[in-house]
Amino acid sequence: MSEKQIDTDAPHLTAHDAAKTHHAELGQPDRVDLNNNLSAKIKNPLAHVPYNELIADVENFAKEHNLVAITPLLIKGAQIAKDPPNFESVEGITEPEKEAIRNEVLHKWRQPRALYFTIILCSIGAAVQGWDQTGSNGANLSFPCAFGISDSEYGCDGVTYNPDYQTNQWLVGIVNAAPYIASSFLGCWMSDPLNYYFGRRGTIFFSAVFCCLSVIGSAVTQNWWELFITRILLGIGMGSKASTVPIFCAENAPAAVRGGLVMCWQMWTAFGIFLGFCANLAVKDTGDISWRLQFGSAFIPAVPLWIGVYFCPESPRWYIKKGRLGKAYESLRRLRNTELQAARDLYYIFAQIRMEETLVKKSNYVTRFIQLFTIPRVRRATLASFTVMIAQQMCGINIIAFYSSTVFVQAGASPTSALLASWGFGLVNFLFAWPAIWTIDTFGRRSLLLFTFPQMAWTLLAAGMCFFIPDSSAAHLGLIALFIFLFAAFYSPGEGPVPFTYSAEVFPLSHREVGMAWAVATCLFWAAVLSITFPRMLSAMSPPGAFGFYAALNVTALILIFLFVPETKKLTLEELDYVFSVPTRTHVKYQVGTVLPWWFKRYVLRQKDAVCPKLYHFDGHVENDDAFAQKIRQESVAGPGSRRQSVAGRIVNKF
Repeated sequence: MSEKQIDTDAPHLTAHDAAKTHHAELGQPDRVDLNNNLSAKIKNPLAHVPYNELIADVENFAKEHNLVAITPLLIKGAQIAKDPPNFESVEGITEPEKEAIRNEVLHKWRQPRALYFTIILCSIGAAVQGWDQTGSNGANLSFPCAFGISDSEYGCDGVTYNPDYQTNQWLVGIVNAAPYIASSFLGCWMSDPLNYYFGRRGTIFFSAVFCCLSVIGSAVTQNWWELFITRILLGIGMGSKASTVPIFCAENAPAAVRGGLVMCWQMWTAFGIFLGFCANLAVKDTGDISWRLQFGSAFIPAVPLWIGVYFCPESPRWYIKKGRLGKAYESLRRLRNTELQAARDLYYIFAQIRMEETLVKKSNYVTRFIQLFTIPRVRRATLASFTVMIAQQMCGINIIAFYSSTVFVQAGASPTSALLASWGFGLVNFLFAWPAIWTIDTFGRRSLLLFTFPQMAWTLLAAGMCFFIPDSSAAHLGLIALFIFLFAAFYSPGEGPVPFTYSAEVFPLSHREVGMAWAVATCLFWAAVLSITFPRMLSAMSPPGAFGFYAALNVTALILIFLFVPETKKLTLEELDYVFSVPTRTHVKYQVGTVLPWWFKRYVLRQKDAVCPKLYHFDGHVENDDAFAQKIRQESVAGPGSRRQSVAGRIVNKF
């Protein structure tokens, strides 16, 4: 089918009509409605295409996009994408190619170096984000005094009454919130046009420039409003980076390991937070310039990101969106183990995106933003991403990430002890993010959230209650630190990695940039609100009241996630169109009327024979469904000379 036929700018043929005509040509008149999928089918668009029609379509595809030289590969790849479990029967497939496809199930972490290099660069980008967040944490203990805006009731000497301390608390909050204000109102929304014109790599390069130079500027400011301006500039880089890096990871990674690779954003953000706390400790005794070094040190990880991003392959889906299919294939060749896998993914992604064309007609930046709330399939993704992102602020993690040193000082710690306790928080936050690399694609995004939110609620409440222990008791500070560390340990494998991973997945390609901008802007706007309000909340409500307030918000977030967040694990980005085409009322009715009673029977009444029917079911095999994976595993075990599996391998295979 000609690319011109599906051009959304064509005057006589809309995208919807073009896609509908094409599906009729391929023998698929019974097409799933991507705006109202009442059957909850997850459909392989190639599953019911007759062999001759599939071959003819592949040949036309190759001719129209100057890919004739790889037509045999595309034909083999299309047949595998049509029926993944029977890949070994495809004519012309070689033994190394068979082995590579088996390894997608048996050894899913065997990926090419270019993919891992891309993930490493994205991890550096995440570390920049984390370090930027914690520079202000340590600096909060000294920069207010340096600029004459002490937020302490008795001034910097601890003796003289400070009549302006309440006003100064707001000023300190605004300075701390500046990057998040700029991110939510500027940086995130700039990512859509930046991605449109410069691609994923160009946008990350742009953000690295701002993240590097602005923190150096912060270190040489002479008053609080200059510091505020430099942190506004930092926010532009943070917002565009946070909106792009997870998309870049998600679009480059295979579905089977996408969650584990994309969650590197949060894991290495946690590592950046830890490094920031290390830097705060390293320079704490440098006198009057300590806060300058704490702000300025965040330029360190921005430099390799700035230099290295153009050594990564560009997103193949971005190339496909631009109609540059040859470039997309070259990227996929670097991101997959064999040329056959690259050809298969190229054609399958193109076939799925062709179906996405039914969602929208001609659009621009403004109409795409409006369509986040008007197109049913996109609106459901908008609601789900909003829920997981605002839950990250509702859980209370950033009252610790931004103000842990202040909280520990109020608990009776010295400035040095407070920095050490904050360092411990950063270490726990990083170490407990590691399990999510495996669990996020095994147990799923939704399951991790539903398990960890109740744990965060009770640990945060317990930390607040420990403030009632007399200051003279050694247990006072120790138990507060213990429960804050436990809170971080439950946050890190759940609400830590899931929001950015999830939001990068759920939007169709046509709305991915503006959708991710919406999601990140939501997160960072409420981070700004939290940063501004928490100093006054801490003063007005006291630590037990503030911690109890956020414990209650954890329970509220748990309910919202249960109702409005569908699972996305092990599905390609295009297959998620079918998940989010299921009406919200159908999903809510299933959760309340089916899942909740099953959970009560299974875990409260201990009825082990209780069965929970699945909401979604496959129409035709897709690359990562259970039947395909189980067949590969059975053949591997039964085959001659197969290696004995490790204990860890056997455990993972049960999921």
